[in-house]
Amino acid sequence: MKTVLITGFEPFGGEPVNPALEAIRRLEKSTIGGAQIVTRALPVVKDKAISHLVSHIDEIRPDLVLAVGQAGGRPELSVERVAINVDDYRIKDNEGNQPIDEAIVAGGPAAYWSSLPIKAMVEAAKQGGIPASVSNSAGTFVCNHLFYGLMHHLAKKEAIRGGFIHIPYLPEQTVRNPGQPSMALETIVLGLELFIKAALKYREDLKQSAGTIC
Repeated sequence: MKTVLITGFEPFGGEPVNPALEAIRRLEKSTIGGAQIVTRALPVVKDKAISHLVSHIDEIRPDLVLAVGQAGGRPELSVERVAINVDDYRIKDNEGNQPIDEAIVAGGPAAYWSSLPIKAMVEAAKQGGIPASVSNSAGTFVCNHLFYGLMHHLAKKEAIRGGFIHIPYLPEQTVRNPGQPSMALETIVLGLELFIKAALKYREDLKQSAGTIC
């Protein structure tokens, strides 16, 4: 049986919860698309997020890795296309780090593409009634930091595919963030299940547009 490792970040930025962590907890020890799901929480801390993830990958030896993070302000599930080699934190991470214009991996490539079938995943979610889109920016905070670190690690492990998914606030978080879009936890979990099934099913992505004009 194949194994999927799916990670979620701990709360950050003063939020009492992180929807990524709450969602992956619903998936722990489940079987989706014929694969065993293993979940792990990650710290919202520069460098530690990557080292913890790499340790989990080496321990679990999954076939697929999906890292999940919160993107407050986004109205839908976002499958990230590209990770860039820069840390430029608008806020401090959970240990007070706030790098500005620093490389994540010194001398590393400027960017890495996701190795997930991102368009097939988005299409699967939409067919299941879940709002989803391809995103062309994972930001420059710990989410992008982890995404880049993941793909840098997987570049040496061609048998393992991986990528990053951003999800909206939970409804209860909009009390602290009025006017921001949100999504019910049950909807997020269903969307992640559809993403996993599509990622397991498709080795080659769909040839259809998911680009933006600007």
